[in-house]
Amino acid sequence: MNDSRAAIRYARAILDLALEKKVADAVEQDMQQIVQTISSNKEVEDMLGNPVIKGSDKKEALTALFKGINPMTEGVLSMLVDNKRIGMLREVAFKYLVLYREKKGEEEAVITTAVPMTPEIEKKALKQIASMTENKVTLTNKVDEEILGGFVLRIGDMQYDASIATQLNNIKREFTNSL
Repeated sequence: MNDSRAAIRYARAILDLALEKKVADAVEQDMQQIVQTISSNKEVEDMLGNPVIKGSDKKEALTALFKGINPMTEGVLSMLVDNKRIGMLREVAFKYLVLYREKKGEEEAVITTAVPMTPEIEKKALKQIASMTENKVTLTNKVDEEILGGFVLRIGDMQYDASIATQLNNIKREFTNSL
């Protein structure tokens, strides 16, 4: 089974249990913190994926790092360590967020730009994106200078790539194919 499908299955099971125990909102906050921490900290990501570091050491480090999280989220960390799946923690946490927001009728749009968006542009983008879906939309702006300009918009499974880097790659591909 590939990791992405496994992450979705874990996330779905966690969400079902969290809803049953009425702690889904608290677990959502924990999962948000987990995604942000791992995404912004290469050392944590490397530690989770390192097969040389013992599972018990990883569990200890995560417990210290995420002190004060909901007991159910602590259980998730333990379960992933015990099942030797802790390397996929960020993906499981991210999938949980996506599934829970879908259940609440919310959707997150991620727009990647070469420079941070101004509040005016962010408002216009949010208005435009809201017209594309009937769900309540939250907008996150990621900055990636490698796209050079333009933007990449991802809403759920849909992605629209209007970046300069992609356009240049397409021109390059057309040019080499025509030779």
